[in-house]
This record gives sequence, structure tokens and C-alpha cells, in this order.
Amino acid sequence: MTNIILRGCNGKMGQVITEIVDADEKVVIVAGIDVSQNRNNKYPVYQSFSQCNVKADVIIDFSAPINLEEMLHFATQRGIGIVLCTTGFTKEQLILIDEATKVVPILRSANMSMGINLISKLVQEAAMILSEAGFDIEIVEKHHNKKVDAPSGTALALADAMNEALNNEYEYKYDRSGERLERSKKEIGISSVRGGTIVGEHEIIFAGTDEVIEIKHTAYSKAIFAKGAVQASKFLPGKSAGMYKMSDLME
Repeated sequence: MTNIILRGCNGKMGQVITEIVDADEKVVIVAGIDVSQNRNNKYPVYQSFSQCNVKADVIIDFSAPINLEEMLHFATQRGIGIVLCTTGFTKEQLILIDEATKVVPILRSANMSMGINLISKLVQEAAMILSEAGFDIEIVEKHHNKKVDAPSGTALALADAMNEALNNEYEYKYDRSGERLERSKKEIGISSVRGGTIVGEHEIIFAGTDEVIEIKHTAYSKAIFAKGAVQASKFLPGKSAGMYKMSDLME
């Protein structure tokens, strides 16, 4: 049995994770962390980690970058791994996360979907082959109108995966409105759409001469991200300190 502390338990994703865990006999949520206290949860909910003294095997964080340092301190002091699903971290916060991986295992992913993580591998291979043939690379990501960060962490992760395969020679272009220039050959364009209740859509476009190849992933429910987080929470306990990713679950 894996004992979970769920940060952001009263948010939309937190509630989806709670439902999935309730139906899984191998995991249990022993405590929640959330500033909102307006849910009737089956587990105790604390407003901060400083109030929590519950023993656990892993933390699932599906909240926001705020108060990251408090969570990292709690985890490193107790030797608890973290499944880090939150995006939008600053460079300074990413440094703190890297420092924490010297003490505890952290699985960090911008997108917990198994499908997205498979696509990440596919676009790496495609980028290596198609860039040599002169194909341009563009990413279009779409999300609901409540999402505050743009581009999405997943879009950036896909761009990073391709750029890594291309020896990090490509630059990212987020906006073309301020200049009248031809597209650079070594750039990855990233466009964001925000509207309605779109759960998540990522399309990678490889545009060549007289042909276009598109790889697309569409999420129809937040449940796919919650399921991935729960699977990761089963994987992480007992692992040595370090940084892990969703692809490690596929090996």
C-alpha cells in the first residue's frame, strides 16, 4: 500500500485523483494540503505542510508553483519522494527542485499522460529525420480559458525533447507579430490557444516542401493525467534520490 499526501487536493485535478485513488486498493491518500477547506474529504486536509505531521510514502503535487520551497523542505526532511505535476516554475525554483533531487526521488513531468510521453519519443525521432530534409517544426497547443500559463508546460517539454535530439541548436519562437522576417530554419514555433473547456490538445507540425506531417494528441478528460500521477506514485517509493520522468515507467 502506497500512502499519499496530495497537495492541491481540493482543486479540480485533486478531486479527480481522489476518486481514482478511492477505486485503487494499492494506494491511499492519508492527507491533503490545500488553502481551500470547503470539501468533505475522507482524509485530513491541512493548509500548509508546516501543519502536517502525517507519515507518507510519496507526495503528489497538482497545485501551483507557490510555496514550492515549503513542500521541498517537508519532503527532504522526511525522505519522501514527490510526483511533481505542477508547471510554470521559475528558473530559481527549478534550481531548488534540482537541489532536492540530491536528497529524495522526484518524478517531474509537465504532462502525466502516457500518450503524451509516448509522443515525446516519436517526435524526437521525427525531428532528427525531418530536420535534415528541411522540414520546419511548429507546435500548436490548445487549452481551456482558465489556464493561466502559456505556452503550456507540455508544449515546452515536447519542444525540449525535439531540441535535445537536434543538439539544442534550435530557438523557440512564441510570437511573430512584432517583426517582418522570413522564418528561421533553426527555430521551433510554439503557438497557444485558450478557449472554452478544452482539456488539452497538442499538435506537432512538420512542414516540408509540398507535404506536411502532423502528430497530434487530444485529452478528453483530466482523468488521464490523474491516472498517470497515481501510477507514478506507485513507482517512486523506494527509488534512490534523483530526477525521474514518466518515460521511466515505460522501461
